[in-house]
This record gives sequence, C-alpha cells and structure tokens, in this order.
Amino acid sequence: MASNGDGTAIDMASNGNGDGTARVVVPEIKFTKLFINGEFVDAASGKTFETRDPRTGDVLAHVAEADQADVDLAVKSARDAFDHGKWPRMSGYERGRVMSKLADLVEQHTEELAALDGADAGKLLLLGKMIDIPAATQMLRYYAGAADKIHGDVLRVSGKYQGYTLKEPIGVVGVIIPWNFPTMMFFLKVSPALAAGCSVVVKPAEQTPLSALYYAHLAKLAGVPDGVINVVPGFGPTAGAALTSHMDVDSVAFTGSTEVGRLIMESAARSNLKTVWLELGGKSPLIIFDDADVDMAVNLSRLAVFFNKGEVCVAGSRVYVQEGIYDEFAKKTAEAAQNWKVGDPFDVTSNMGPQVDKDQFERVLKYIELGKSEGATLLTGGKPAADKGYYIEPTIFVDVTEDMRIAQEEIFGPVMSLMKFRTVDEVIEKANCTRYGLAAGIVTKSMDIANRVSRSVRAGTNAIPVVVWVNCYFAFDPDAPFGGYKMSGFGRDQGLAAMDKYLQVKSVITALPDSLWY
Repeated sequence: MASNGDGTAIDMASNGNGDGTARVVVPEIKFTKLFINGEFVDAASGKTFETRDPRTGDVLAHVAEADQADVDLAVKSARDAFDHGKWPRMSGYERGRVMSKLADLVEQHTEELAALDGADAGKLLLLGKMIDIPAATQMLRYYAGAADKIHGDVLRVSGKYQGYTLKEPIGVVGVIIPWNFPTMMFFLKVSPALAAGCSVVVKPAEQTPLSALYYAHLAKLAGVPDGVINVVPGFGPTAGAALTSHMDVDSVAFTGSTEVGRLIMESAARSNLKTVWLELGGKSPLIIFDDADVDMAVNLSRLAVFFNKGEVCVAGSRVYVQEGIYDEFAKKTAEAAQNWKVGDPFDVTSNMGPQVDKDQFERVLKYIELGKSEGATLLTGGKPAADKGYYIEPTIFVDVTEDMRIAQEEIFGPVMSLMKFRTVDEVIEKANCTRYGLAAGIVTKSMDIANRVSRSVRAGTNAIPVVVWVNCYFAFDPDAPFGGYKMSGFGRDQGLAAMDKYLQVKSVITALPDSLWY
C-alpha cells in the first residue's frame, strides 16, 4: 500500500480492470490507543481488540481495550476538567468559537474520516463525504451557536423576595454510541454536551472505534481543554458497564438496542441515580396510499429500508401499500431492489455496502430464514451477495402478518415486510401494532389523509412516533428534536431541547425586605 498524502491508502491494481488505476481501499489508521486527559495511552491492562473490515472480514486494526481501570482514569480526568478546569467557566461565546474551529478541522479531514467509517463500518464512502461528515459539522456549528444562548428565567415569587433560575452544566457525561453512524452519533451526543459546558467520556461501539479516536485528536487541535473529551474503546460488559455504574458520572446518553438500554437504566439506579437518556430500537411503518405516485413511492420505500444497508433505527421496514396500487408497487419495488447495487462501499457505483460485522450478518440471515418459516413469501433477495465479506441482498417479504416476528422485531438489516391494506382505519390499526415509537412515513397527495394519519398513529397503549415524515423520509435537521417513546427510549437529540439533557436548573431566591414592590 502506498499513501496519497491525505491519510488514505492506495492500491494500484484493486479496481479489477488491470489498468493500474488508483482506488482508495483503506485509510491510514493513525489512532488506536485510548484518549484520556488529552493524551493517547495504552490500556492499563495492555490488552487490545480487533476491529475488522466488513468488506473482507480481515483485521483492520488492533485497538486498545478499556476496562474498569481505564474508565476510572477517564472519569477522573473528566471530573477534574469539570470541577477545576476552564471549559465550564468559559463564556458560551468562547466555547462556541472552539467548537466552530473543531467543525472546521473535521471538514478539512472529510476524505480521511469518511474512509475510516467506510472501512470500519462498511458505509458508502461517497455518502460519508456527502452526508455523514457534513451533517456532523452542521451539528457542531448549530450547538456552537447555541452555547451563548443558555439562560434562565426571572421569577415572580410571592413575598419580599427576588427570584431567578440558572441553567448550569450537569457535569460529567458518559456517552455510549452505536456502530451504524459512528460520526453522526458522536457529534449528536457530544456537541450539545460541550455547548452546555460538560465534560464527556465517550465509549464508541467496539465494531467502529476508529473515527471517534480521530475526533478526539481533532478536538485537542481545536483547543478543547484536556479532560473535556475522553474516548475509551472497549466492550459493553466491561467498559460500558464501568461507565454507566460509575459514581462520578452525572448522566449517561446512549443510542443502541432496547435490551442494553434496560441494563443501563438498572446500572444507573444501582449506582448514583444518574440521569439516563436513551434512543433505542424501532420498527417504523411506511404507509403508501392509492393516490401516491407509484414510482416516487417505490424509490422512497427503497431508501427507507435499504439505506445504510438497513442499519438505521428509523428504517421504514414495515411497508403498507393500499390495495389499489399494491400489485404494481410490489412488481416495481422488487425490480428496484434487484437494481440496488450491493458492493464495495468505496466503489461510487455501489448503493449498499456490507453489514457491519459477522454477528450482524448472521443475525439478518437468521431473520430471513425465520420469515420463511413463519409463512411469509420471499419476493426477492434473501441470500448473501458475495463469497467474501458481510454482504446481503436487498430482501423483500410479502404475505406478512402483524404477528410475525419479522414484522414485530427490529432486524437492523436490508429486509422489507410488504403488506396490503384497504382502508385508512385498517392501516392506522396495523401501523400501531408495535411496541416501538420512533418514526413513521406517509405517502399521499391528500393532506386530509396525511393529517389524519399523522395524528392517529398514536392510539391507546401503542407506540407514538416522534417523527412523522409526509412524502419524504430521513428528513433530519439539527433544529428538529428527535428521540423515542416507549420501547424506543426517551429524551431528545437535536434542537435546543437536546441541551436540556446536559443542564440543571437552579433557583436563586434573594430576600428584599425593604422593597416597595412585591
């Protein structure tokens, strides 16, 4: 491998056509140690773990493996930075300037960072450069602008008193992020915490630790004080458990599975009753009515299910199509799935890369076999898409009923359950048949139907989607709060509402015995 000078490696004959044309294969991996108190250090135990390239299953790097001793050091660093350091004592304007500089540095390293996530998570390089990295810098700049707009209220208290409230940073925040969007999730949690004046200890997913370590490096270059950002790669039962149970951690923000979310709540309750914020699983419905433009609906459903190889918490994997267009839609969506190119995420013609690792690859294939055994009919796909690596064909099931596990459980892979409905009332009942409450999509030309359904997908004890997209999907914005209800968690990311997770409200009451006005 040669280097092209920007941190990416070059294989001179890897494109398969024998002409020696250079193609990016894997980034140069610069950071594999823990980042604690502004320095890259080995794990106290000296242990490392493998992170693998999902394109091949080969080892990509050996990364320092944090456990209890390392988390203790990271939390102590974060606590010292919060209790005695300058970050929470800076003006919001000053914090915002540092965060803006970090955004500039991330932007300058777009190619290298997108390649890291491409090699570590199987994400498309092109979309990393077009979506993930720009979204991260936009998030940073949004909260950089919010850092000097944190204020309390003047209170009209009774009696001879003056009252007001202060909003103060909560302290040390443990951040545990998933592997499907390593970059976006890092900044989704870290940005508002930094703006609020908190210090953080980040445990990235063990499958995808590389970009988080790079962001710690860039944060130091941007001027974030030592100890404010710490990154401790490791495993959930060790590093994650140490973080969530730590008596000196004031809050935990987590995105991941519902099962792990339960464990985090238990851990917080058994330790210091730290606040917990969870964004968990989903099984979102996409509802397509007879009046929809079929071609548009086909393209939208393909995006909703197969984008990022289905590894999206809000994937619209339950697709309900009204009977008048169902047959046409089924035919066209099967063709669209077959034309959705599965291949090397560094190939600009690929639409979908490999699942993140062997475990997820096998999990998705098991669900496909389960769907067959439950009586669903495989319309297309359903098999590995390559002899090497963790590639799976875009898969569509028909003849699916609401009680089937493929319609109820989060698969987190490129698997669509396609179902037919007749009336609006029927589809509202079916859409509500889930324990999750994260998102929903509606495709119709009728605003009456759109308004009715968007307000009705919330009945009784069923889940209430936090986001309802009408004639679009995955329409996120830093200013639009997002999160879950019920089994999808609680708390909001994005928007100014996310700042409240990292702030405490303090009331200050001052006696005014000689005031003429009460």
